[in-house]
Amino acid sequence: MQETSPTSQKVHFVGICGVAMSAVATALWQKGYKVTGSDSGFFPPVSTHLSNLGIPYYPGFHPEKMIEGGAPDLLVVGNAIASKNPELLYAQEHGIPFKSFPEVVGEHLIQRHSIVATGTWGKTTSSALLSHILKHAGLKPSYLIGGVTQDGSPSAVIDQGEWSVAEGDEYTTAKWDQRPKFMHYKPTHLLMTAVRWDHADVYPKEEDYFNAFRKLIDLVPKNESPADGLIVACSDNAKLVELLDETQREYISYGKNEDSTYRYENITETKDGITFTIVYHGKEYHIESPLLGAYNAENVTGCFAMAKEIGIAPGDITDAIKSFHGMKRRLEKRYEHAITVIDDIAHSAEKVKSVLLTLRKAYGGSIIAIYEPNSGNRTPQSKPAYAEAFKDATTVVIPRLSKLKMDESNPEKTFEGQELRDTIAETHPNAHYFEDDTELVRFITTDRKEGDVIAFLGSHGFRGMIEETIKTIAL
Repeated sequence: MQETSPTSQKVHFVGICGVAMSAVATALWQKGYKVTGSDSGFFPPVSTHLSNLGIPYYPGFHPEKMIEGGAPDLLVVGNAIASKNPELLYAQEHGIPFKSFPEVVGEHLIQRHSIVATGTWGKTTSSALLSHILKHAGLKPSYLIGGVTQDGSPSAVIDQGEWSVAEGDEYTTAKWDQRPKFMHYKPTHLLMTAVRWDHADVYPKEEDYFNAFRKLIDLVPKNESPADGLIVACSDNAKLVELLDETQREYISYGKNEDSTYRYENITETKDGITFTIVYHGKEYHIESPLLGAYNAENVTGCFAMAKEIGIAPGDITDAIKSFHGMKRRLEKRYEHAITVIDDIAHSAEKVKSVLLTLRKAYGGSIIAIYEPNSGNRTPQSKPAYAEAFKDATTVVIPRLSKLKMDESNPEKTFEGQELRDTIAETHPNAHYFEDDTELVRFITTDRKEGDVIAFLGSHGFRGMIEETIKTIAL
C-alpha cells in the first residue's frame, strides 16, 4: 500500500453518490484525508451516510464549490463521469491531479496479499463473504465491496492487516482508461466464479470479454505457495475452465462437479436459507447459511476453499458463514408477511433466470417480476438471451425504463420498455408494460394472495415503487 501523510491532503470525489465511490471516500476520510464530493443527485442511504459522517457534498458539478477552502490535491473521478464534466475540465486546465476510482483503490486499499473476487456473477456476495471470514478470523483485512451488506458494515475499509479483498469488476475503468477495473488491484489471489459474455456495451464481441479475464489471470504470481499466489475457480463453469486450461495455470477447483477439489452436495433450500455439505479429500464440513438460493452454495464453497487454502481454520470459516446475512439488493426481503417483496440487482436475462428459479423453489405462490435491465442488456445483441428467461415468473412487468447516458460515438440505439416487453412476450404469455408508475403499483398489488412474491429486479432504484408497493400491501 502506498504510504501517505493524509492530514493536509484534500481529495474531491466527482460522482461520490455511487456505493463504491462513497465507501472509498469514507475510508479515506476515516484515515484523516479532507474529503469532499459532488454528484448529479443524492439519495439515501448514501446521502444519509455522508451527512452523518460530516463529509461535505453538493448536487451538480461546480468548480467554484470544489475549490472553496482551497483547491483539492486530487480528484477521484467516477466511471460514469463525462469527459466534459466541468470539475474534471477545471482540474485539467489548472494542473490538479486526477485519477480514476480503481487507481485510487489500487494505491490505497490493496495490500501485499491481494484477493480479488471476480466473475460474471457472484463476485459481490463472494467478496463480501470473504471479507467477513477474514475479519472473523482476526486478519484485519482492507476490503472493497460493490454493494451494501445487510448488517450495515462499511463497503470499503482500509485496515492494518496484510490482506485485502476486492470485488473485481470487469467494467471499464474510466472514459480515458478502457482497461477493466480489476486490472488495478494487483491480485496475488483470484477467486473466479464464472465467465459468460456480459456488458455488450463495452465488450461488443465475446472474445473481447474473455480476453479481459485472460489478462487478469496472467497477473497472478506463478509457482508460489498458497499464501503468496493462488487461483480458486468454479469447475462447473465450462468457459472458465477453458480459459484456465488455455493459460496453463494450476488452480484449486470448487463446485458440484465430482472432480472438484472442494465439492458441495446435499443442498436443502427453504425461505430461511440453505444447508449443505462441502467435501474436501473425503472430509465433510456441514454448512448452514441464511442466504437464499442453491446458487449461493456455489459462492459459499468458493469462499470456504479460498479461506481454507490461505490457512484459516475450518471451524472459524463455518462460524463466519453462519453469521453472514448477505447483501442488500441480492434477494433482499424488503417486506415479509403474507406477501413477500424482494429487491434484487438482477439486471440481465441470465441473472433474472437464476433469481426466479430460486424464488420458485422457496415459495409456492404467484411470482410477479418487475424488471429493468442495465445498459448492456438493452442492446440488440442481448435480445436472444430473453427467450425463456422469465419462465418461473407468473407475471412479468416492465416499467418505464430509466434514461441512459448515451455514448454519442455509438450509433447503435438501445431499446425502450415497450420493445423489451414485446421481446419477453415472445416466450412468456403474461408480460405487461406500464408507462405510469402509479398504474404499475396498482396492477401488481391487486388481488394478491398469501404466499405470493413481488420481485423487483434490476440495476435502478424503481423511483419509489418498492416503497409504494409495501405501503399498499401493508394496509
